[in-house]
Amino acid sequence: MLPSVQRDAEAPVADTPSGRMIGTWAQSTPPIAAFRGIPYAQAPVGPLRFAAPVPREPWAGILDATQFGPTPQRGDTGITLIPETSVPGDDTLNVNVWTPTLDPAAQLPVVVWIHGGGFTSGSPASTWYDGSAFARDGVVLVTLSYRIGFTGFGWIDGAVPNRGVLDWICALEWVQLNIASFGGDPQRVTIAGQSAGGGAVLTLLGAPAARGLFSGGYALSAAIADPSVDAARDRSHRLAKLARVTPDLHGFSELTEARILELQPKIASPSAPRLLRDLHGMLRDGLLIGPVADGSIVPGPVEHGVAHGPSAAVPLVLGTADDELLGMFKPGTVFDHMPRRAAVRALGASAAAADRWLASDQAQATDSSAVLLGRYVTDAVFRSWVPRIAAARTTGQAGPTWSYRFAWHADEPPRAGHCIDVPFVFDQLAAPGVHRVAGEHPPQELADAVHGALVRFAQHGDPGWEPDRGGLGPSRVFDLPVRDETDAYAGARALL
Repeated sequence: MLPSVQRDAEAPVADTPSGRMIGTWAQSTPPIAAFRGIPYAQAPVGPLRFAAPVPREPWAGILDATQFGPTPQRGDTGITLIPETSVPGDDTLNVNVWTPTLDPAAQLPVVVWIHGGGFTSGSPASTWYDGSAFARDGVVLVTLSYRIGFTGFGWIDGAVPNRGVLDWICALEWVQLNIASFGGDPQRVTIAGQSAGGGAVLTLLGAPAARGLFSGGYALSAAIADPSVDAARDRSHRLAKLARVTPDLHGFSELTEARILELQPKIASPSAPRLLRDLHGMLRDGLLIGPVADGSIVPGPVEHGVAHGPSAAVPLVLGTADDELLGMFKPGTVFDHMPRRAAVRALGASAAAADRWLASDQAQATDSSAVLLGRYVTDAVFRSWVPRIAAARTTGQAGPTWSYRFAWHADEPPRAGHCIDVPFVFDQLAAPGVHRVAGEHPPQELADAVHGALVRFAQHGDPGWEPDRGGLGPSRVFDLPVRDETDAYAGARALL
C-alpha cells in the first residue's frame, strides 16, 4: 500500500498518468518543485528479487513524494568520495524530479541522471545530486535508483540477466509516460551519469529495449564492466561456493540480502588468491560486476554498442578527470623502487603498449614510479576509453561525439581525482563534503562552464565546442582558463 497525505495548498502537487503526488518547494528564486521517492516499479522482493522490473500500477489518492525513497544501497558506508545516503525499505525502484514548472505545455529538456558507485554502491539520495540548478536553468532533472551489486548484475542461471540495466530502461519508460506532467519534453531526454553511471549511458546506447527513450548521452568518467558471460558465470559460481548454495536461481533465492552483501566483496574486487589475475582482468576488461553482454538485453560489448547499437545515432559527450586514480599507489613506498617498464608490464600492459605509453609526454614528465603507476591505471581504466569510443563512433551510423577533460584541481588535494567534477556538473559547490575533492574554494566560474555544457547539450544537442574527430579532439579542457586542445588524450591513446 502506497502512503498518501492530505493535500497542502501551499505545496506543489503533480497530476501524472501514474497518479497524483505532493512534493516540496526548494529554497530558491524562482520557485523549484522537488518530488522524491516516486516508485516506477514494484518493490523487487520475493519472486521479483531477481526478475525483470514490473512497472508500478497507478495509485489512488495523493502520494507523499516529499522524502527520498528506499535505496538498494544498504547500511552506513562511512566517508565516501560522494556522500550517498542509504535509505532503508523495500520499495527501492524510485525516481526523484526537480522542475521549475508543472505546466505540460512548457516542454522543457530533461536530464536523467544515473548515479555511480562501481555498480555495487551509490544512491540518488545525495546532496551532490540536487537538481535545483538544472531546474533554475530550465532543465527538468530526474535521478533514479536501480538494483546494484550481485542482485542487479550477477549472472544467475534461471534468472533474467542485467536486471540493473532493465531497471534503467523501466525508469526511462516511466519518464516517457510521466515527464510532461513535470513540464518536461519526452522527446528531449538526455541520459547522463558519472563512473558506473557513465558506463550505464554507454551501455544503453547498445540496448535494444532503450531505443527511442532518450535523445542524447553524457558520460562522465565512464566505468566499463566486463562483457564476458563466462567471467560473470565464473564469479557467480564462486559466490555460490562461498555461500554453500547451488549456483542458480533456486540457490541464490535461499540467501538473505545481508548474506549476499557480506560475501559480494570477494567477487566484486581483486582479492587473494586471484589478486593479480583479477587486477589484470579489471584493467583489461573493466569492473568485475556490472552489465554483461548477454546477447539480448545487452547484445554485445560497449565499444560495438556505441557505434552500431540501436541508439548509436544519438549525440554523445564523454570525458574524464585527469587524475582519476592517481592516489592509488603512494609515493615513498615500495612502488617507487620498481623499474618503470616492469611495473607497467606487471599491471598487464603488453610489451608494445608499455613502450608506447612510457614514451608519451605524460609518462616522461612523471618522476615518481608510484605516481606513474597511478597514471597508468587511470589511463587503462578510464581515460583510454575516451579516444577508443570516439574512434569507434566514426563508423556505422553513430551520431556526433564530443570529448572533454576535467583538468582543474585544488591545491589540496593536488589532483583532479575521481568524482571531483560531479559538484561542478550539478553546480553544488557548497554541498557537504565537496571540500574533500575540490578544496575549500572551488571556482564558481568553472562550475558555470561545466554545468553550462550539460545544460546547453540538453537544450540544443551541442555542448558548445567542436565535435571530436576520431579520438584526436578537439577536446574541451575544463580548467582555468577553459580552453580547447587537439589530441588531449594522446597519452591514454598510446594504450590502444
